[in-house]
Amino acid sequence: MTAVLITGANRGIGLALARQYAADAAEVIVCCRDPARAGALKELAASSGGRVRILPLDVADENSITSLKNALGDQSIDILINNAGIVGPEHQSADLIDAEGWMATLRVNALAPMLIALALRENLKRGSEKKLVAISSGLGSTGREPRSALNPIRYAYCASKAALNNGMHALSRDWAADGVLVAILAPGYVRTDMGGSGAVAHPTSISPEESASALIQRIAKLTPATSGTFQDHRGDTIAW
Repeated sequence: MTAVLITGANRGIGLALARQYAADAAEVIVCCRDPARAGALKELAASSGGRVRILPLDVADENSITSLKNALGDQSIDILINNAGIVGPEHQSADLIDAEGWMATLRVNALAPMLIALALRENLKRGSEKKLVAISSGLGSTGREPRSALNPIRYAYCASKAALNNGMHALSRDWAADGVLVAILAPGYVRTDMGGSGAVAHPTSISPEESASALIQRIAKLTPATSGTFQDHRGDTIAW
């Protein structure tokens, strides 16, 4: 049975990923900050026949990451999906920067996935698939123009996703000898709370379920040749 661990699984893309992997008979470990308030996850766990397990995780807290590692022990993980993320502070533009908010965005979006990967490295190495997945964003590409009337550029968010991409690309190189494959995936313009009004109004936006289905296909097709590349949910390469 494939063992999948998903961070930020209480809503949006993370919840859709959890539901689809569970429907495919995987063993799914879902993480969120407050399991007691994660009603949708509790319903999923209750209906899963014991295959879905909820564990607390605040990705911004190193002690919480250590607690997650301790809870897992030596359990093997086939697919580790770092999905948890934040859009960042209100003020992150060419006119005004919230410095503390910028650093908090970097901690959650860029540093936390690295720390979680390091903490669970041995669990990944015990897995049969050994796939490390980072849910990034097309806004992390400096080769794209992300500005629009409905979606003004978010400096902290874009910088954090670029940093995430760089870190995961480095791990794809340095962990290749362990057989670990790294997927850096942009999920598309998804209609979630994080996507905001721009995603709702955009003609090419997709639902969390559509994004999750496409991401699962990309993860399934991950090979040493594509490890460390930056792709969108359709499998198209994105310029760094």
